[in-house]
Amino acid sequence: MRGYLDLMKLRVVELLLVSTLPAMVLAAKGLPDFGLTIVTIIAGTLAAGSANAFNMVIESDLDKLMARTSKRPIVTGLISKRNAALFATLIGAISLALFWIYTTALATLLALIAIIFYVVVYTMALKQRTSQNIVWGGAAGCMPVLIGWAAVTNSLALTPWAFFFVIFFWTPPHFWALAIKYKDDYAAAGTPMLPVVASKNRVRTEMWFHTIMMIASSIWLISSAQLPMWSLVITVVLGLVFARQLMALKEGSQDYGKVAGKIFQWSITYLSLLSVVLVVAQLLS
Repeated sequence: MRGYLDLMKLRVVELLLVSTLPAMVLAAKGLPDFGLTIVTIIAGTLAAGSANAFNMVIESDLDKLMARTSKRPIVTGLISKRNAALFATLIGAISLALFWIYTTALATLLALIAIIFYVVVYTMALKQRTSQNIVWGGAAGCMPVLIGWAAVTNSLALTPWAFFFVIFFWTPPHFWALAIKYKDDYAAAGTPMLPVVASKNRVRTEMWFHTIMMIASSIWLISSAQLPMWSLVITVVLGLVFARQLMALKEGSQDYGKVAGKIFQWSITYLSLLSVVLVVAQLLS
């Protein structure tokens, strides 16, 4: 059972769900229906878990080459590729069924698109071919925002798209910070993550660009959702703290890897705090 849970990468799924709830609160302009919320979270967990499990099936040979992934259940032989693929298919189907029966048709379609995009576009088409893999492939990780909104309204609007772009621009600096730490692993697997194939200066420059765009998108989000001014101030401050972490990521720094690790940790804190701000601001407005 632990092996099958590991296939779902539940620690990664947690980050996806962090953005689902505030999207639902913003869509409902208050607390959404409790039953709908629970079903959406469960179905979203299964959808993301399905995509992650398919990812492990496809990349099992590459996972053998990386110390970080060498203990995954398919690599160790705990679970066969066939059983892993069947498991991914089963929980994916259950996810879509839950979305279809208990939420909306649009939420179901978006969940299906998210799974296909992560498995086919990111894992199969982009990851081993371009250093911008996480930029475009990371769009799959933004989908829970649209799914959460659609589960409540069966429609989309500017506000969920603004939230989508916050996460879209948050993803590259978040993941590249991790990739800096595991640069040798990705190099051994032949995966062209940006920190593997580009100079430290270019990596830093691109992280700055995405961070600035993330802050701009967060301002758009607060404005579009018509949340109170104090939430805008806090959101900008959170973004500036994110930017402050990047200032220490200098090419000649002896603590380059350690600084990257701090950026990665703060990026998780940033997304969590932003989600709390959005929920509280909507409930108090």
